[in-house]
Amino acid sequence: GSCDGGPVKTPAKKPAKKKPAQKAPAKVARPFPTLTLETVLIQSCGGPVCGVDEAGRGPWAGPVAAGAVILNHDDLPEGVDDSKVLTADRREALEIEIKARAVAWGVGFASVEEIAELNILHATGLAMCRAIEALAVQPVAALVDGNYRFKLPCEVKTVVGGDGLSLSIAAASILAKTARDRLMIEIDARYPGYGFASHKGYNAPVHQQALRDLGPCPEHRRAWAPIKALLGDDGS
Repeated sequence: GSCDGGPVKTPAKKPAKKKPAQKAPAKVARPFPTLTLETVLIQSCGGPVCGVDEAGRGPWAGPVAAGAVILNHDDLPEGVDDSKVLTADRREALEIEIKARAVAWGVGFASVEEIAELNILHATGLAMCRAIEALAVQPVAALVDGNYRFKLPCEVKTVVGGDGLSLSIAAASILAKTARDRLMIEIDARYPGYGFASHKGYNAPVHQQALRDLGPCPEHRRAWAPIKALLGDDGS
């Protein structure tokens, strides 16, 4: 027994001390998005490159939005990052900066009806197409967040975790999020009682309760399983 005790205890103590020391710097050193991917793609395709991202694929209500941005590499807004790590105030301030300084920007939506007709994936692709078509300068290629190669009006390069890697995708994520949030506040005024202005159509206890009390409104994605479960299988 005593022979086993010695060797087992010593290695157990050393890794325990080392692991936290290794993990801590990794969090601090989260890399900010850069223009590396844009630069490589511009060189290979020989024309403007936009970043594309969506907001609102997951909620129970409201449209899905997409942003598309071609940044001016010589006039970049400071502090652009993945919209999910920014506060609402910071996103709104950066939205103004991005629109003022970008070579071109566009936002597109796909409605709840289109989500029902096409499914959420293809509706997201439609919103992305609309965002790219709204650009004053048409890109030769797009860096798209995620791993799905949507059919867009230009060449597509997918980037998993792109909103944390590419400045153009991060900028697009900010425009998509701010535009959709504003629209959900308008929808809240049109259909009060659901709390859309606060949770933006996502799952929240207040949202579940309102669905039970009021039933769905025209902006709810009635085909979605959680809503069907709350309302009964027929979705009515």
